[in-house]
Order: sequence, then structure tokens, then C-alpha cells
Amino acid sequence: MKLLHTSDWHLGQSFFTKSRKDEHQAFINWLLAQVAQQQIDAVIIAGDVFDTGTPPSYAREIYNQFVVDLQQLKCVLVVLGGNHDSVSTLNESKQILACLNTFVVASTGVDINEQVFCIPDKSGNPGAILCAVPFIRPRDVLQSSAGESGIDKRQALGNAIKQHYAKLYQLAVVMQQKQMQQSGVTLPIIATGHLTALGVSQSDSVRDIYIGTLDGFAADGFPPADYIALGHIHRPQLVAKTEHIRYSGSPIPLSFDELTSQKQVMLVEFKDGTRHLSAIDVPRFQPMQVIKGDLATIEQALQQFTSQEQAVQEMPCWLCIEVETQDYLSDLQQRIQSLTEGANVEVLQLRRSRNKQRQLLSQEQRETLAELKPLDVFELRLNMEKFAGEAELARVQRVRQQFEQILSEAQHQGASTASDGGQQA
Repeated sequence: MKLLHTSDWHLGQSFFTKSRKDEHQAFINWLLAQVAQQQIDAVIIAGDVFDTGTPPSYAREIYNQFVVDLQQLKCVLVVLGGNHDSVSTLNESKQILACLNTFVVASTGVDINEQVFCIPDKSGNPGAILCAVPFIRPRDVLQSSAGESGIDKRQALGNAIKQHYAKLYQLAVVMQQKQMQQSGVTLPIIATGHLTALGVSQSDSVRDIYIGTLDGFAADGFPPADYIALGHIHRPQLVAKTEHIRYSGSPIPLSFDELTSQKQVMLVEFKDGTRHLSAIDVPRFQPMQVIKGDLATIEQALQQFTSQEQAVQEMPCWLCIEVETQDYLSDLQQRIQSLTEGANVEVLQLRRSRNKQRQLLSQEQRETLAELKPLDVFELRLNMEKFAGEAELARVQRVRQQFEQILSEAQHQGASTASDGGQQA
């Protein structure tokens, strides 16, 4: 039994107003070639097929055509819902796609027996048992209680997710035992998930989930499945240094900071009772690059894109330019535009990089901690970080609101304690 594990396609994404349609189509063509070459039995997309709950029509067309093309290769497709996906959007074609060897599990709000099923191999025989876990919405697994603290809610949600995995795994074991009695073959058990596991490395394009309730799911909450295919984190990586619990990562870079990691899909093979894992590197379908430095360094780096031969042969390179010095220039955008004239590039992001560490050290010489209020210290710490894009700025605002709420509660509690002490005195 051979599986390909992928996730976080984000079909329909607009990247600084640029469409990713051509990149996604090129990736799908490449993936279909891998399925044919490797004789893959099933492809698992572990969430975030689409970038939004209302994807553009071309994104739906690409998705539907992929299902048809994969069916012609006699390969099973399993689609799990992610936090970016709309449950109703995925479910609207669920019944039709079931006739095309495709399993769609958009949410955990369906009968539990629909979340555990057998995946057939190319010959139609049972090849593996899947515990299909999409993005888990708290309301599907947990009933909140009045008066719970934030810690109580986090623990309750973590336990609910752990129990959900345990229930599915128990059903899978029963199914595995029945299959063993019938055929004498022990089928591997595979689980999926679309969440943030504790200790993983995120990127700028990852949207925080479980804000205010669960920051990350502990690896010991996963069942003892033979392989766990995860989505939501865009960088490929192991979870808790465990070989068989993996994020495949997104197939194309969804933010400039993802250029530092090689994109891949995971090939999972079960043969003669053993598991073989190997990563298949995904080619880069759109040239992208980050250039940092002063104007002289940037000008030198741009020279690689000015040759006439490159301009004819290659696609324009999408650039993120970060000016680390001379950030005081008021005409920075015009200067960068002048430097890129004649170069086969498109500047999608231009940032000024101020030396905030130096500013803070200078400020520390004039201030002491006793002179600062808690909110001042918090803002100073925030200023040491870099935030770009609407998602990051929205995240900062949520963090700031949470801190102000905690600070208000602490001050109120302190005032109450002081009042009680005065009355006792």
C-alpha cells in the first residue's frame, strides 16, 4: 500500500494581489505524474484545500479536474477539511465525488462511523484503515460550561480532542481485527489531523487556531497509529521527533519566509508489515526571493535579474525587499523602483527594517523598570518583533487585547486584596 501525504494547498490564494493559479496547476500536474510513476494507491490532503470558505470558480475547477484525473489513475483521494475550508463548500460535492473514488470528511460533526473507513488499494482490496480527522471545531467535541477559567477551557478542549482520537482508533482496531480474521492480513492504521502540535515551527502564512483556548496539542494525545498525516503547519517537519507523526507542509510557498524550507510531499509505503517513509521534493514553480541589506547590497543583488537572456527565458521573480539601513529615506519606494528597472522582477513586498534593538537599548539608558507601567513593558516587547500583513497585525491586536484583559483582572484582584486587608486592619 502506497500513500502520498500532502496538505495546505490553499487553492484560490491571492498573494499580494497575485494569483497562484498557474503554480497550483503546475503542482497538480507534477503530483499526478508522481502518482503514475510511483503507482500510488491513495492521496491524502490533510486540510486547507482552499484558501477561503468561498473559493473563486477557477479554484473549484482545478479541484474538480484533479479528482477526475486522479480517478483515471485508479488512485483513491481522501480530502479532510481545514480551518480555511468551508464545511458546506466541501460537502456540496461529497456525494458526487464518492462515485469517483474520493472520500470527503469536512468536519467531525458527522456520525463517528463515517470517520473510520477502509482505503482500498489499486486492485480494490482493503489496503489501510483511516481515522479521518479534519480540523476540529470545539463545538463539535466539547460543551462549554459557565464559570470555567481559561486554563480549564484549554484542558477541556485538549482532553476532548484526545478522546475523539481514542474513539476513532478503537473503531479502527475493531475493523483491523475483523479484517485479520477474514484475510489473515493486518492492515495499517493511519490517522490524520489539522491542528497545531506543540513545539512546531510556524510561518507567516499560518493562521492561529484555537485562539484563547488551545495553543497547541500535545503529541502524546495522538493514538498509536502506524502513521499520522497532519496539516495546518506549512513547513514540513516531525512532531516530537517522531518519524511517523508528520506535517507534509504546503506544496508551494504561501509566504516569503517559507522560502527557507524545501517543499515536499510524503511517500508512505506499507509492505510486508514494515513502514517506509520518504520525502519527495516539490519543484519551485514560481521564482521567488527575499533580498535584505542596504541600497548598495540590494542593487548588487538585483544585477542577477538584468540579463536579456534571463528576461526572455524565465518568469519574473517575485521579490520581498527589506531595507536594513537608510530606512530614513522618504523616497525609498521610488529608489527601489529605479533599481529594478530593466530587471526581470516584480517587487511584491517592500519593508523597512529598523534596528529596534538599538532603539530599545538607547531608551533603557533613560528609563528604569520602576518608571514603566506593565502595559509600557508589554508594548516595548512587542516592538522588538516584526509584523507584516493583515493576518499578523490582527494577531497582534488579539494578543494586545488579551494582555489588557489579564492586566485588568490582576489589577482588580490586587485592589480587592488591598481593600480586604484595610478592612481587617
